[in-house]
Amino acid sequence: MKAIIRSCAAGAGLAVLPILAAVGDAAASGLVPRSLGPTTSAVVPIEKSYAAGTIVIVSGNRTLDLVISEGRAIRYKIGVGRDGFRWSGTVKVGRKAEWPDWRPPAEMKARAAGLPDLVPAGPLNPLGARGIYLYKGGADTLYRIHGTNEQSTVGGFASSGCFRMSNADVIDLYERVKVGSTVIVK
Repeated sequence: MKAIIRSCAAGAGLAVLPILAAVGDAAASGLVPRSLGPTTSAVVPIEKSYAAGTIVIVSGNRTLDLVISEGRAIRYKIGVGRDGFRWSGTVKVGRKAEWPDWRPPAEMKARAAGLPDLVPAGPLNPLGARGIYLYKGGADTLYRIHGTNEQSTVGGFASSGCFRMSNADVIDLYERVKVGSTVIVK
């Protein structure tokens, strides 16, 4: 890993060097995840009629359903916003990204001093393997459906309003969902 860091660092800006060093240290100490996490998906019946491709999130149940046909959905286990950070409404998938960078919003940086301006894609990035960006009226809400390297937070109330999935599950969802899809958060 240190050889990779040295070769990457040779062409990288100075701002990236501490992050590359942290990745090397994390890999050496076992902090870098060695798996994508479990798959939790199951096909389930649903009562209400939604168009195929619609995502229905029920925060109280910590589930995300991707409607696949009349009365059927693929259900995933998710982590949701902690107290004071849960929200509801209807949004759209505005864009998708594989191994996204993470730029903590100003509000989050105000709550957690020391957050960097940017965490590049990779094993220490809190957005994990995929990011599905939620938009309302054509504007980014700053909320995401994303993977996580903190598997213990999936199924809990832990985020600042985003929806966390295992990296294995978010990769599966990412392949199935289209930009423009409706997302209903209850």
